[in-house]
Amino acid sequence: MKKGRILGLLWVALMTGFDVRAQVSATFISEDVSFAGADTLHYGGTLTLPKGQEKSVAVIILSGTNPQNRDGEMAGHKVFKEIAEYLSARGIAVLRTDDRGVGNTNGDYSKATTFDFAIDAISAVKYLKTRKDIKHDKIGLLGHSEGGAAACIAASRCKDVAFLISAAGLMTDGLSSVIKQNIDIVHAAPIPDYDKLRYDEINGIVFPLVYQYAEADSLVMANRLQEAYDKWKPKSDSIFKSQNVGEYDHFRFPIYRYILQATTPWYRFFIRYNPADYLSKVNIPVLAVNGTKDIMVNCEQNLGNVKCYLKHNKDVTTVAIEGVNHLLLPCETGTMDEYAKIKFSVSSELLDVIYQWIKKHSY
Repeated sequence: MKKGRILGLLWVALMTGFDVRAQVSATFISEDVSFAGADTLHYGGTLTLPKGQEKSVAVIILSGTNPQNRDGEMAGHKVFKEIAEYLSARGIAVLRTDDRGVGNTNGDYSKATTFDFAIDAISAVKYLKTRKDIKHDKIGLLGHSEGGAAACIAASRCKDVAFLISAAGLMTDGLSSVIKQNIDIVHAAPIPDYDKLRYDEINGIVFPLVYQYAEADSLVMANRLQEAYDKWKPKSDSIFKSQNVGEYDHFRFPIYRYILQATTPWYRFFIRYNPADYLSKVNIPVLAVNGTKDIMVNCEQNLGNVKCYLKHNKDVTTVAIEGVNHLLLPCETGTMDEYAKIKFSVSSELLDVIYQWIKKHSY
């Protein structure tokens, strides 16, 4: 999940279409593709295909929170493009698409939920099954951040998903994840301890309230949140005064903006999301890879949940990669302000773990 939206059914009948443009490397072909989904949805993406193979194992990349293009361009890093080209250079086809409302994909991202993104993934699976150059029984999903949650939902509903990969993917329930994410973000921030205390307190109040009122009328939820904040605000003021650090208090909790966010369909679904509801139905091979420096999707919490929720599954692999952040990049601190400063590409160790696992399970 990226900065911004706190941690970002109709069965689909598909038609296919191809863009005539294609780029060729020494080891793979990069082809622009398009395909239709439910209602009027139409997806644009890039399919990288290994050269010299009649049929290929395929992976579909699912993006995380906030609208992204097919390359997964975040803080100047084209994360999904790097993953796709690494795998395709080693014999694995990869499909990556623009999110709803981005690039050549239509739709309104702001009105979609994690469940809708799972339907997008199923649409992509059905598209690949129309292609003669793809092994139809070897199509897997790779979810990054919130895309990990969408991949779990899709895999639980679509028998054509052959394997599941979570790369810094969310494997924690929505409420627990936003609580842990915000604790980690706050405690990594260069702010006084008394401000960290106040953020932890108000977050600990409003997040459970949204969970409680997730199915209530927006006005009811908004009123409960505002009332809770107003009740807490005098305590916040007293904490500041007790520090004797000056007259002006620069602490601000964006309660109005948070209310607008909390009342959206996406947030209502996400706060009540429970991966156990979906992973209990997943019996395909699963790989979960997380970086130890990830402050957006906690490594220990999420890998622990994978083991817990998939006890029934005999083919589950979890890997913690040292010194890797949420964008799958080698890093120092893992904080968001570091992302754009990093000159490295996606962790080669992480990429090799994914490749070797797919190779073991698909050939």
